[in-house]
Amino acid sequence: MSYRYIPECADGSYYTGSTWEIDKRLWKHQHGLGANHTKKHLLVKLVYCEEYDRIDEAFSRENKCRVGRERKKMR
Repeated sequence: MSYRYIPECADGSYYTGSTWEIDKRLWKHQHGLGANHTKKHLLVKLVYCEEYDRIDEAFSRENKCRVGRERKKMR
């Protein structure tokens, strides 16, 4: 099983990621060992999670969310 997830950070920002082990990945984010964004803004809580059979499906969905967010910022 693989996951695409969105946690909220301490400053109110959001991050999107994909992983095979959701509990382990969230623990890393909460302890400053995850992605650069969550190292700086520390994860507060998980707000959304989707399950996929394959990790490439989770990555694809994650990328679609990032592209949509980037387009919105450009406006």
